[in-house]
Amino acid sequence: MSDSPQVGILMGSDSDWPKINAVGKALEEFGIAYEVNVMSAHRTPHQVAQYVTTAEERGLKVLIGAAGGAAHLAGVMAAHSTLPVIGLPVPTPELGGMDSLLSTVQMPGDVPVASVAVGMGGPRNAGLFAVQILATADSTLKQKLADFKVKLVDKIAAKNEKLKASL
Repeated sequence: MSDSPQVGILMGSDSDWPKINAVGKALEEFGIAYEVNVMSAHRTPHQVAQYVTTAEERGLKVLIGAAGGAAHLAGVMAAHSTLPVIGLPVPTPELGGMDSLLSTVQMPGDVPVASVAVGMGGPRNAGLFAVQILATADSTLKQKLADFKVKLVDKIAAKNEKLKASL
């Protein structure tokens, strides 16, 4: 894995990491270095802006904003950067993450944020989507993704055979 981070992950609270650490695991599978920080769109807006405006000069190529509740973090990140931003809505106990999802997907025109699912596959898909973005400019990474897709087909075929044998 390269030592220089290519993906920057911001989360609104340190309690989010156990819910979203599959982002990092997905990136690690493809050898992509990343950095993780806790910053809040509402409590530390100046720090978020500074982090995002300096991201590209520090070598970051994709940003992921993970937040729950009033999940405005990814939108604030997108407002201050030309890098692609992936919004990762974090499930909340109060509304199960629906609040986070709606805050993430209801971006105004001209401020794009890609969004992944709340819970379950969302964190992993955020990581994989970052890999796909990076692969557009990296043929080795693109091949790793193609190999990954082939393995998915084999994985499901094996599960199908196992199910059939158990019936």
